[in-house]
Amino acid sequence: MTRSKSSITVITGGRIVDQNGERDGDVVIDGDQIVSARENFSVPENASVLDARGCIVAPGFVDLHTHLREPGREDAETIETGSRAAALGGYTAVVAMPNTDPAADTRDVVEFVRAQGERAGLCDVFPSGCITIGRRGELLAPYGELVGAGVRLFTDDGNGVQDPLLMRRAMEYSRGLDMVLAQHCEVAALTKGAVMHEGHCCSELGLPGWPSIAEELMVHRDIELARLTSARIHLLHVSTAGSVELVRRAKADGLPVTAEAAPHHISLTDEQLRGYDPVFKVNPPLRTRVDIEAIIGGLVDGTIDAIATDHAPHPADHKERPLDDAPPGMVGLETALGVCLSILTDAGMSIADVVAAFSWKPAAIAGVGDTHGGPIEAGTAANLVVFDPDATWQVAPATLASRSHNTPYVGRDLRGRARHTVLRGTPTVIDGVAQR
Repeated sequence: MTRSKSSITVITGGRIVDQNGERDGDVVIDGDQIVSARENFSVPENASVLDARGCIVAPGFVDLHTHLREPGREDAETIETGSRAAALGGYTAVVAMPNTDPAADTRDVVEFVRAQGERAGLCDVFPSGCITIGRRGELLAPYGELVGAGVRLFTDDGNGVQDPLLMRRAMEYSRGLDMVLAQHCEVAALTKGAVMHEGHCCSELGLPGWPSIAEELMVHRDIELARLTSARIHLLHVSTAGSVELVRRAKADGLPVTAEAAPHHISLTDEQLRGYDPVFKVNPPLRTRVDIEAIIGGLVDGTIDAIATDHAPHPADHKERPLDDAPPGMVGLETALGVCLSILTDAGMSIADVVAAFSWKPAAIAGVGDTHGGPIEAGTAANLVVFDPDATWQVAPATLASRSHNTPYVGRDLRGRARHTVLRGTPTVIDGVAQR
């Protein structure tokens, strides 16, 4: 990239992919806005130039499900380090999960998280709020106060709301407040002590299992509560074939239900746990090949709306504990595109459909579609990613921007990588290097 004092940046030579389709073109940015997207733009001498030859130029990615750990667990991640990882992965916005310490159930915590994101300046950080106070599933959080602080997505992620009456009340309140409830679908009574998916592998290893029905019962319950209340519900990290079919039927019935899937749930099976390596322990757990195929099918046909990383950093000394004691979760912001692109395009998804699952679909669910995931045309916000769909690379933990390195993809060949990321007209990543 060449730098100058000009406010104009031109992304040249790329293939534009957005809601309007695919076309060749140069994207011209002035300040924080796109002012033109057309072929053969004559670049002014004093403009900054980002080379996009051989690359896709798309609306920036939006992650619906990011654990940034701050406040309270800065040893695992900070909002700055997580934002840097997000920018390197092509994300211009992330929704920060509320399972911090203290939990995001007050205006003060929400405003702190947002301010830390603004201070980092690498991607937009949108705080989510808790469905219940302290995520304890007993009392509803102060929704009016949190909506007033700009929160649109509410979840007790890490815990499912176990009480169906409490969840019904949350849904009834949500209708008048322009908010989305996002459910961690797990009936806790069925998963006590569980380490991995309940199936053949679990039985052979002698480990306590997490049955598919524990997810599917809550998926079914909340779909029916959505039918009853007409409230919007978003289902987090769908992981089973049964859940996919329940969502498919709900959408066929016209219910306001959306769903996401994580990269690890379309790329890794429970067989990975045969080595007892805690890096493969997640919640919900890695499932079977049948489940993977169902989730991929759900993404291909639009049953599942979005790819969400469930980026869950943990310090090495925590993740290296014995399998039954290690916390669940893996980092994913920097690897999501590389993990998913080949799998999904090989399954029949177009590049545009993959970008939709990373960009404008999650932006719409999060309620940030006015600034993220928009079409690449004059007058829209310049929040963009330039990625090379053919770039092959391997993950090296030491090069990850995340403070924690608990990734299962070390040594794996990935295809597809962000080259440049632009936030409100300012490059945050240039040629794979974070600018802050």
